[in-house]
Amino acid sequence: MIVFQNVCLQLGEVQILENLSFSVEKGEFICLLGPSGCGKSTILRLIGDLLEGASGTIRVAGGPPNAAWGKIAYVFQNPRLLPWKNALENAAFGLEMRYPGYSTKERLDLASEQLVKVGLANDMQKMPIMLSGGERQRVAIARALALKPEIILMDEPFSALDPNTRRVLRLQLIELWKEAGNTIIFVTHDIDEALELGDRILVLGTKPASVQNLIEPKVRRPREIDINEKLRKIKVNLIQEFRKIAET
Repeated sequence: MIVFQNVCLQLGEVQILENLSFSVEKGEFICLLGPSGCGKSTILRLIGDLLEGASGTIRVAGGPPNAAWGKIAYVFQNPRLLPWKNALENAAFGLEMRYPGYSTKERLDLASEQLVKVGLANDMQKMPIMLSGGERQRVAIARALALKPEIILMDEPFSALDPNTRRVLRLQLIELWKEAGNTIIFVTHDIDEALELGDRILVLGTKPASVQNLIEPKVRRPREIDINEKLRKIKVNLIQEFRKIAET
């Protein structure tokens, strides 16, 4: 579904990516794990054709990134809801922008279906100010799912939430992903989050970023790191690896 081959990117005088190569299969849940500022979000921008200037080869859904925009949806760290629209209208807003030919009823019906799936059936008429941080992020996820994308790019979507809410949303995201079959690229710098979510974890080093390690947990979800010996060992090794990365 996604291929990066020897991708390099320099912005100004700073080399961001250097000979970055990886591939993602259809339906995979891939976590990009690395220290802050290493280029994880930049990779998402290249996949979504929001950034130009890279050398090497990037293929998305069988073609160049600029041909795949209609197959991609984003979920950002900030839910980016419009304050003058209620939850239902916000969840339908992506459809309004991407498919202007849809009737209002079609957009709202599709958005409503996804809000039910993320647990907001009784909150559709609430304005963003009336929603908790976790609820606002659920609206953002529903907005992405309503587009029925082949690929969802998620840029640290739970990092601003409290630990309990993050845990609940991770579990919910896995169930939504299993049902929809999307390909998900999930950016995080949280080791536990990557271990709980990813089919595979691409570990990136500091700039210029390249893949330092590739981890496949191969543990059935839901994953309890504290009680699973294999996951505990992987976590310890990752902590040591990040210490070495920080020292370089």
